[in-house]
Amino acid sequence: MVASAVYLRRAERDNPLPTVRELLDRCRWYDLVPAGGSVVVKPNLCTERLEMIHCANTSLSMLRAVCTVLRERTENVTIVESDGARYPAEAAFENTGVYKMAAELGCKVLNLSKDTLLDVPDARMAGFGMSKTWMEADCFITLPVLKTHATTVFTGALKNQWGCIPRYDRILLHKHLHELIVEVNRLRPVTLALMDGLVGMQGRGPINGYPIDLNVLLASRDPVALDATGMRLIGLDPLKSEHVVHAEKIGLGHLADTKVTVDGPFAEIAMTAEPAVEDWAIKLMNRVSRSPFLTRNLLLKDGIFYPIRRAVNALRRVFKRKRTPPPAPASAS
Repeated sequence: MVASAVYLRRAERDNPLPTVRELLDRCRWYDLVPAGGSVVVKPNLCTERLEMIHCANTSLSMLRAVCTVLRERTENVTIVESDGARYPAEAAFENTGVYKMAAELGCKVLNLSKDTLLDVPDARMAGFGMSKTWMEADCFITLPVLKTHATTVFTGALKNQWGCIPRYDRILLHKHLHELIVEVNRLRPVTLALMDGLVGMQGRGPINGYPIDLNVLLASRDPVALDATGMRLIGLDPLKSEHVVHAEKIGLGHLADTKVTVDGPFAEIAMTAEPAVEDWAIKLMNRVSRSPFLTRNLLLKDGIFYPIRRAVNALRRVFKRKRTPPPAPASAS
């Protein structure tokens, strides 16, 4: 029996509003958003770097379209993000154009790291807390980008909530990453999810890869089904992503294609993306992040981290050259 629906549509990058409106209507958003109710919208603003925003962050055109529709039903729309490891959320808001857009539409913008925090029952997150505005909103809409991810294989409608943990040093929780992604989604369930595939990312995602130009948007009330469909769309196996599998296991949604119906031109758009490889450097970083001392004194110290990153990238280039076979000699004519 089909239990979850995912809607997939081609969209124009500069004007996705008609497509966003159709997708929201298909998901019956007006049944989910109370008139005048509080709505929190979480785009993926994982970088403030201007050169990477176009393929790493949720596109401003999609965010504008979603907020435009929501403002027809309520004046209480808040766009949120938390501080990153090396930049405040305000920098991502500014560089992505969120402040200007929000002012034009009459939406609020909130850095979750500066909100009142509520304790959560999970002992692994002791001392972290979660945003009161986010936890208590009438409706929560997540707007992930369709991207590969070196540690979780894929980052989408579930992983986007990792950015709701309102501390810049949330990498300390990476030793529990797969389970805690799901726990955060259980604590504050997604009401509705729209995935931005206008420009996605492949390769060394979620920040350092390169674009996938699909010009597509996907939407669902079921974040697990949406992630599984997004993975299949770019040639990834949903069973390889631990947090997606775990989310289905505890009842947050459906993963199997026999329990998901996809409404839209899936076969026409489907492609094979370059996966994100968890190479030696990322594995080492994840091991270092298990130590609070090393995390705070190596990974989170810019003066130490950036020289190490330059050296690591140089080594990556050396190893890549060694693995790349020389071109075959031209045959004699």
